[in-house]
Formats: sequence, C-alpha cells, structure tokens
Amino acid sequence: MSVGFKDVNIGVGTVELITQADGSQILRNKEALGDYPDAIMSCLDRWAEQAPDRVLVARRNDAGEWIEVTYAQALGQVRSLAQALLDRGLSAEQPLVILSGNSIEHLLLAFAAMYVGIPYAPISPAYCLVSKDYGKARYICELLTPGLYMVDNASEFAPALNNFAEGNEVIAVDPKGYDGKVTAFTELLQTPVTETVDQAHAAVMGDTIAKFLFTSGSTGMPKGVINTNRMLCSNQEMLASNMCFMRKEPPVLVDWLPWNHTFGGNHNVGIVLYNGGSLYIDDGKPVPALFEKTLQNLRDVSPTIYFNVPKGFEILADQLEQDDALREKFFRDLNLMFFAGASLAQHVWDKLDAMAIKTIGARVGMLTGLGATETAPSAMFASLEESQSGVIGTPAIGVEIKLVENGGKLEVRVKGPNVTPGYWRQPDVTAKSFDEDGYYKLGDAAKFLDPDNPQRGMRFDGRISEDFKLDTGTWVSVGPLRAKVIEAGAPLVKDAVIAGLDKPFVAMMVFTDEEQCRKLSGLGAEASLAEVLDSTAVRDRFKAVLKHLAETSTGSSNRVRRAVLLDEPPRLDAHEITDKGSINQRSVLENRADIVADLFRKTPSDRVISNEQ
Repeated sequence: MSVGFKDVNIGVGTVELITQADGSQILRNKEALGDYPDAIMSCLDRWAEQAPDRVLVARRNDAGEWIEVTYAQALGQVRSLAQALLDRGLSAEQPLVILSGNSIEHLLLAFAAMYVGIPYAPISPAYCLVSKDYGKARYICELLTPGLYMVDNASEFAPALNNFAEGNEVIAVDPKGYDGKVTAFTELLQTPVTETVDQAHAAVMGDTIAKFLFTSGSTGMPKGVINTNRMLCSNQEMLASNMCFMRKEPPVLVDWLPWNHTFGGNHNVGIVLYNGGSLYIDDGKPVPALFEKTLQNLRDVSPTIYFNVPKGFEILADQLEQDDALREKFFRDLNLMFFAGASLAQHVWDKLDAMAIKTIGARVGMLTGLGATETAPSAMFASLEESQSGVIGTPAIGVEIKLVENGGKLEVRVKGPNVTPGYWRQPDVTAKSFDEDGYYKLGDAAKFLDPDNPQRGMRFDGRISEDFKLDTGTWVSVGPLRAKVIEAGAPLVKDAVIAGLDKPFVAMMVFTDEEQCRKLSGLGAEASLAEVLDSTAVRDRFKAVLKHLAETSTGSSNRVRRAVLLDEPPRLDAHEITDKGSINQRSVLENRADIVADLFRKTPSDRVISNEQ
C-alpha cells in the first residue's frame, strides 16, 4: 500500500484552458492572486515590528559558531547602510555591484540598497575567481556602469578589481590586500541615519527596480534581467498561495544556493523575508569536499523547507541512510522539499521517500515546477500527487500561460505581475523576447499529462532552441532525451550533450561524475580521469547504457548510437557552463567540434563508445 504525504497545507488552484481564434491556448487559474505589498523591503519593516527578536539570518564564523542577526538588528543596520549608499549618490544609472558569494554582509547591503530604491546586481564570484580573463565580469560592469562595488575579501578579488573596477570605491568586509579605493564594511555601519532614508524608502513602488540578475547567456555574454519590486512581491504571494503552511509557520531554511541566481536570491531569500522566516547560510556545496559543512549545519538546524539541486539530494540521501541522528533531525520539522537545475534520478527520490517514511511515517512532498530569471522565478507548480522529474504542473495563481504551436511542440509563454519588463540597456533583445500580446517567450516547450484533463498539469518537453533535425527530417527533442540519458547512466552521468544536427543518427558527449567513475574503474587516486574513463569497467557500463537506450527507444529521434566520455570539464570562459552548473549545449558542440566530427566518422577513433554491431 502506498504511504501518503505528511499533512501540510498546499494550495490547489482550479485551472481553465481557453482556445483562442489563432489556435493558441491560454492556461490560467480561476482564482485571483491575493494582495501583496508594493515594496519587498516593507516586509523587513513588518517583521522587525512583529517579531523583532526572531533570527533573520545566521552564518557560522571561522570558529564554527553561529553568528545570528535578528529582524530588529537587521533593520537598524540596513538603515545605516542605506544612508551610506544614498550619500554616495547611487542610482539605477550607477548601481551597487556585489561580487562576493552569500554572506550576512552581502544580504544586509543588498537589503539596504533595495530599502531606498537603489538597484543592485549580485554577480557570480566565478566570473572573478574562476575565469582567467574576467571577460563576463568586465562586460557586465561596462553595461551597468556601477557606482560602488562590494566584496568580502579584498585581496581575493584584487586581480579582478584591478582589471575592470579601477577608480571605483570598493566596500570590503576584509579590506586588506587591495591598493585601490577601499572602505571597510564596518565603517558604513556607523553612518548616522537622516530623514533622507525614510523619504527614499517611502518612494519605492512596484515599478522601482530592485535588482539586476544576469542570465548566463547561451553562447554569448550574460543579459541583465530587470527585477522590479512588483515582480518580487507578486511572486512571493504566488509562492505563499501554493505553500500555504508558510503563512502560519515561519519557514526555516538551511541553504547554500547562490544569490546571484534567481532560485537562491529571489525564491529562497524571498521566502524567508516575505514570511518572517530564518535563513541559515550554508557554506557547504554538493561536492564531496564541501558537503560535510552542509551535514554539520543540518545536524544543528532542522529546516521546514529544503531546497537543493539533484546532486545535493543524491549525496544527502546516502548520508541520511547511514546516520540515524541526522535523519531524525532533518525530517523532524520538514514540510516540503524542492529541487531545480536538472532532473532528480528516481532512485534518489525513492530513497528520500523511504527515509522519510522510516522517520515520520509519511513521505515529505518534493515539489517541481517551471520558472526563469525573467519570472522572478516561479511560473508553474506541480501538485504533490503529480510531482515527479520533468513535471512542471499548472500556472501559479496570477500567471497566464500561453501555449503556441512551434515545430510540432507547444511553446510556453508567460504573462503576469512577476514577469520582467525586459533587459537592462538592451531594448532590441527585450523586443525579441515578448510576443505581440506581451507574453514573455520562455523558449521552453511543454505537453499535457492528460490532454483531456488540463488540471493534472504539464510536463517539460525541452528547449525549443536546443532541438534539431536529423538528415532524415526527424526532430530530436533534446531535453527529454538528456533526462533519459542521465537517468539511464545514474550515478555516473552528470550531464549529456546531444549531437546529430543534419546527421543520420543521434550521438552524445557525456560529462561524468568523476568520483563514481573512479570507484567503478577500480583505479587508484594516481590515475588520471582519462585513464579512469578508458578503463574496461567504465566503458562496459556505458556500452550497457547505450544498449538500454536502444532497447527503450521508440525510433531514431531517441536512439543514441555513439558516445564520448569527456575528460575535460565544461569551461566557464568558453560559455560551456553557467555558474549554477547547467550546461550550454550549443557552446559545447561548437567548442568541441573535433569530438563531434569523430562521433560521426565512418570509422571513429577508439575513444568513441558504440552500440553498433
């Protein structure tokens, strides 16, 4: 007998599907979106008054102790910081740019900017610390013309700052090691507050720009997505209408997801602020070397909602199976889980369900959905009953989804108060991104789980721009095929790049999980990744994957005949990977054209793994 979900209050809307004269369809909820504030920082005022001593944000210091900041403390510090920003004449034309990762200081300064209507832009630290040419960071800053920069450690960012920020003032938590104009963060906290802060705060309205978030760019430079206060507030009301339990139980998050990305910075930080919750910053990451930090934090704090990427859930599930105390702590207060970024393998999902049932006697729901930086981010949610990898559900309350026939698929377009007005200083790109009725063109495709029952929702059907035709004219739907490859190759496959444009068959390049492949190979730590991937055990496993894909295929469009295991990871400077870890298919195909050519040679090299007889 199937075990049910933990009893939590999840909102369920009633959808209607309307077919228009031009053949397009409109999918929306009959329910109206509830009221929401004009300015996101009014939530800080509210909770500082109603729950002044509640923890807003906490982070471990170098000694491992939690440093906590309450709502009342945060409001006082935010107002002083806001005055310092106003004194420096910042504006949309000269915004604040934050280069560092998640920290208490980052959060407070970002809140300070938004409190008085100054836009800020959190930039991926990888653009300064991983990139070798600083090309993306320099491009972004030339587009924004910042009036002020903020970093945690000045010496760490000094090479990048010297490359593109010469002459600008830099605010640093640790100002040592940078020869430019630098001011200590603590100095800003001492700024006396004047009435100009209250005047600027009162002037913030729905159309006021809160932040610029930069998309990673499919092949070129990132685009600056304008995020208004209306976008942020309306989307949080949509989330609260879906996860209704947050209205009565302030959420507690243990979270590492980066704030330069909409999932971490809008979705998760917003959930905390909008609902008076507490955010425990997790300095861990879903990689073996750093995940122990995450486990240590989860041993201290029981989250009420838990967000992660599939790899994080995979590692966590293994640890929960081995550590009863951790399992008890993790599931004790947990109401819901949510993943984004890629598909969650079914064996991981099953293991999490089993651990929850063992601990609390019920499954904890794992929600799925669809969103984008341009939608702040949530646009669609699946119900708990339908939620599974690939299912994106129905529109959030207040959102209209327009479905348009495109290449045999239904292209998804979005309209709602959570949708961006466009891209900063790029009117041509903005114009191309919206249709004649004002719907934002996501570039995603979807299909109904049951065409006769739209209430069940929709399934993701790939990116329109990634799909291609074989030389036979057969369309290859890349998104669903990638998900199938990742599932078939779990846990050895991180991601796959699908090739075959104008070719007679489909092939793939595979980014592998080095740890899992090394374990399977039986080779020692001294062996190179190339040697690991060339081992008999690993190659045989991938031959079996190709055989499975062939046996379960329905035709040439989803039968993968050849594969190459890549021993060079995706490159940030070459636009092959985003800071959140997703792969740019087109960039990999272009940058590794020699490998693609090898895949389709009549007699390929020995590195090509084949399912052909």
